[in-house]
Amino acid sequence: MKILVMHGPNLNLLGEREPGYYGSDSFASVNKEIEQKAAELGLECEIFQSNGEGELIDKLHQARLGCAGVVLNAGAYTHYSYAIRDAIAAIKIPVVEVHMSNIHARDEFRHNSVIAAVCAGQIAGFGKNSYLLGVQALNDIIKEGK
Repeated sequence: MKILVMHGPNLNLLGEREPGYYGSDSFASVNKEIEQKAAELGLECEIFQSNGEGELIDKLHQARLGCAGVVLNAGAYTHYSYAIRDAIAAIKIPVVEVHMSNIHARDEFRHNSVIAAVCAGQIAGFGKNSYLLGVQALNDIIKEGK
């Protein structure tokens, strides 16, 4: 079974960008841990990162054809991209929203997620472990057939 893990804008700078919020692990090392977690669960894992809204939407559309579900950190697009929200609603496979930082304890504009209502759930505030928890949650959702 294949899943897709998507990183949105600026997440390619993990390890460099605001380590107080995002930790000091590099983008490559976080991806390696995600791949290991997926493999432990018997999942094939594709990882994708883009800073562009359109590329993220295109990848979500593609995922509906070959993936059982998606773990998505949409970054700042979480808070205002109705286009990504609509893409999630359209693809009809489960999407787990993740954030490394606790978006509810940060700037006021980060408290609202326009994608949450069309996602299976949201995990936030556990650093790189948010992705690992997201992969586990997605695995459970897929196995339960929800």
